[in-house]
Amino acid sequence: MRIDVTGVQTHDSKAFSAFLDWDAPPSAIIADKAYGSAAIRQAIADEGAVAVIPSKSNAKVPIPHAPKLYAMRNLVERFFCRMKDMRRLTTRYEKLKRNFLSMLHIFAIRCWLN
Repeated sequence: MRIDVTGVQTHDSKAFSAFLDWDAPPSAIIADKAYGSAAIRQAIADEGAVAVIPSKSNAKVPIPHAPKLYAMRNLVERFFCRMKDMRRLTTRYEKLKRNFLSMLHIFAIRCWLN
């Protein structure tokens, strides 16, 4: 798993390049509708993985995805929900990206150990 921090005004899809170049390519990359562009889907295919991304509701040609595999994205949502319980992360006391990312890593390790 990978974590990246961007500015509030930055769209999610702009940070997608941080999630490429795996040593051992994953079999699937699960993402939400914000990552549903053709360029991102092609980048995932170039990595040798399957894109599990639902199509937007207004898509002219909906692209099918595996709903059972997409349900595993629940782990990410639960991570964010638990993260909001830590006041230090929620209010982002750490203003520098590297410090905030370090706090996120400590939180992720803590979640993993529990």
